Amino acid sequence: MIDQPPLFSTIQSVRHPADVGIQQRFEAFHALNPWVLRALARLTGDCADKGFSRISIGMLFELLRYQYGAATRGDEFALNNNFRSRYVRLLLTEHPEWAPLFEVRALRAD
Repeated sequence: MIDQPPLFSTIQSVRHPADVGIQQRFEAFHALNPWVLRALARLTGDCADKGFSRISIGMLFELLRYQYGAATRGDEFALNNNFRSRYVRLLLTEHPEWAPLFEVRALRAD
């Protein structure tokens, strides 16, 4: 069983004009929700410790959605799939030893 962080009330959502790029939306979301990166790092470390040779950020996002489902409020996805590639890059910046675990492709949108 994976250790879960202390309970929290909600994921902080951010509303942007339609012309704001993915990177700007991600940075605003991440600034309000730093726990997401910590949770992804905890899950990645757990997988690495268990000997996984490859990890999918999609799998980690779905695990977070499951574990923290009560934190999702409203009509929007609290964990935007467009942020997956950005979170992988942050994980690898903090933990370069995990680079072999993830496949990282070039970003297609800003």
